[in-house]
Amino acid sequence: MSRRRIVFVSGLSGAGHSSILRALEDLGYEAIDNVPLAMLDEMVARGGGKLAIGVDARTRGFDAAAVLATLDRLRAAPDERPELVFAWADEQSLLRRYTESRRRHPMAPDSRVADGIAAEIALTAELRRAADLLIDTSDLPLGELRRLIEQCFGPESGDAARGGLVVSLISFAYPAGLPREADLVLDARFLRNPHYDPALRPRTGLEPEVGAYIEADRDYAIFYARIVELLILLLPRFVQEGKKYATIAVGCTGGRHRSVHLVERLSSYLSDAGWRVTRAHRELARDGQGMARSAPPLAGPFAAGASGGPSPSPRQAQEA
Repeated sequence: MSRRRIVFVSGLSGAGHSSILRALEDLGYEAIDNVPLAMLDEMVARGGGKLAIGVDARTRGFDAAAVLATLDRLRAAPDERPELVFAWADEQSLLRRYTESRRRHPMAPDSRVADGIAAEIALTAELRRAADLLIDTSDLPLGELRRLIEQCFGPESGDAARGGLVVSLISFAYPAGLPREADLVLDARFLRNPHYDPALRPRTGLEPEVGAYIEADRDYAIFYARIVELLILLLPRFVQEGKKYATIAVGCTGGRHRSVHLVERLSSYLSDAGWRVTRAHRELARDGQGMARSAPPLAGPFAAGASGGPSPSPRQAQEA
């Protein structure tokens, strides 16, 4: 049975919660911001279509526990599909945004912006932990944020196939920190590093020559096969548990070569297997290259069943 989607949007001030609401409105949701908590149930009862409701620290009577209690009540209703989206950004990004806009922080109108950020992090911590979808907008361009929302909440995102699960793949550099939204982190730092080849150093894992160099590592084939086997096990179980979003992060030292290549390979494989996939390359974005997308799927040992053992097929993934 089709259930009405109700998206609660929360997050830190300056992290993009208003942009998320506007993107949802463009997708046909009735978007309402700063609804007093006492009116949430009435607002849901009155609405007949898809709803996007903004709830953050500025909301009158804000209380994280009360928001979560409302979500629990809605989840018990058979005809409602409530979800909580939480927008986050690191302190440096938030400070920069407030400096550029010259706005005061709503939690610290008469003191430092940093104090307001700290107070809001503490106030909304429960919502962040309980979020169905946590979005780190620190290095996420607005266009990519909109595309992510379209992927997760657009017309096809509620399709019963694969339980509507959206798999997000992110490449990153370990020295810059783990992605906060990651459900699963994979470490590719043991693979041979194109950084030490002068011809490949300035290039990225989006390019076939870099991918071929990485896949020439004697342990690459077995590593990739084990990742695929793990995902074949995990993703259907995520669906059984009712999870709607799964974020898988792949890291290496610089976040430009090995992790990027693996994310591209996994993205192609999972898409072919019928999963809804988004992918992003965090360090490339920080370098001004955006959330670059690759062209056709990269060739590699498993593309044509080369040596090193066969990769599980999309059919096997569907049967898992």
